[in-house]
Amino acid sequence: MKIDAISIFPEFFDVLGLSLLGKAQDQKIIGFEAHDLRKWTSDKHRTVDDSPYGGGAGMVMKPEPWGDAFDEIFPKGQRPTIIFTTPAGIPFTQKLAADLATRSHLVFACGRYEGIDQRVVEHAGAQAEVLEVSIGDYVLNGGEVAAIAMIEAICRLIPGVIGNAESLIEESHNSGLLEYPSYTKPASWRGLEVPEILLSGHHAEIEKWRNEQSLLRTKANRPDLLAE
Repeated sequence: MKIDAISIFPEFFDVLGLSLLGKAQDQKIIGFEAHDLRKWTSDKHRTVDDSPYGGGAGMVMKPEPWGDAFDEIFPKGQRPTIIFTTPAGIPFTQKLAADLATRSHLVFACGRYEGIDQRVVEHAGAQAEVLEVSIGDYVLNGGEVAAIAMIEAICRLIPGVIGNAESLIEESHNSGLLEYPSYTKPASWRGLEVPEILLSGHHAEIEKWRNEQSLLRTKANRPDLLAE
């Protein structure tokens, strides 16, 4: 998979060179590049924003640099999936991550200030698949952190990125429930004990216990998932 990210702070994405995603890049499973939007500005101040039409607080990212960036990153005729990170977007879910993991080319457009001129989204939609996506009901200073979270969630689902693919099967949200609690050695720690069932060796009973714990955790932490 090829992934591009466009930002005025491309150094945010250095973290993607670490751990499993760094190894996946070394192994050519993933190709990632972060681009500085200011590369596509034409004035001496490298301006990427201006005041909003209609008034209001804050600044809006100008369309010209974004259009030129898209023209260079994916020439005419190519159709990547462009993801605009925005709190006004659709929710990012495990299901969406799995869907995006099947794409060949993703482009993350990371807005700042009050967002990107909406015409950029409209123009991009005429050339590529476009999604406006939010990682939660809150506002960040920019889209970089959201893009990094999405990239990690997506890429770990690509075959070869996670060493043990079976570890993906029982994760939170795959079944619609949250994952059961996990324990490791020692069996006793600071007066707290590992549940006896996990030490029993009875795999059917352990599976039953884990399912019950998933249900209880979901009911306590995310009852909205049970409603769905």
